[in-house]
Amino acid sequence: MQGGKGLQRVVIFFTLCCVGLAALFFYSQYAVMEAGEGRLYTDVAAVPPRRVALVLGTRERLPNGRKNLFFTYRIEAAAALYKAGKVEHLIVSGQDEPAAMRDALVEAGVPPEAITLDNAGFRTLDSVIRAARVYGVRDYVIVSQRFHVQRAIFIADHYGADAIGFCARDVPQYAAFKTRLRELGARVKVVLDLYFLDTQPRFVGPPEPIRPASGSAAIPFSEQPEAAQSP
Repeated sequence: MQGGKGLQRVVIFFTLCCVGLAALFFYSQYAVMEAGEGRLYTDVAAVPPRRVALVLGTRERLPNGRKNLFFTYRIEAAAALYKAGKVEHLIVSGQDEPAAMRDALVEAGVPPEAITLDNAGFRTLDSVIRAARVYGVRDYVIVSQRFHVQRAIFIADHYGADAIGFCARDVPQYAAFKTRLRELGARVKVVLDLYFLDTQPRFVGPPEPIRPASGSAAIPFSEQPEAAQSP
């Protein structure tokens, strides 16, 4: 009899865990997607002007040596944004990628003085938080593919930044299957990071206000962003 009750408790516990994990998964997908509602742009002409764009990093080439279309399309989008006069400065953020991103942007016609390299963007969370804490910008355009921009805006919202997104061209599904699959887990992780773990950037460092390419004054340094209350 006692053994039966013990088994029943185990089954109930396991069921509750499964329900909880499923709820977390579906909430994460919905919340991240909803964060970008009304703030994602695909037509450069429609993007509201902001002084700075944050270009999220990815490697230039795939392990097999082929060009990474995620990289190519992000550079294409960032350059178009700058050339259209929608932004004055680009922050290219990543770990090992920023130098290659800068070189590609310069080749695309963006002057090097209009580009700031953030080599401590180890994760999207690091890149977004450092935009305010290090570079002093709180309203900016995020450049990446749509699914990535949605997650970045979700993080920016949590820390009180006013971010919009310019979506680079999507990579064909057959070439991006693994990336899309990883994104499902990344959305769950970002909810855990923000609302449960209070995960912070691996490295912040001193403030480095950036100067737009037009030669105007440095962008006023913002106060460090405060996390929003958990829902």
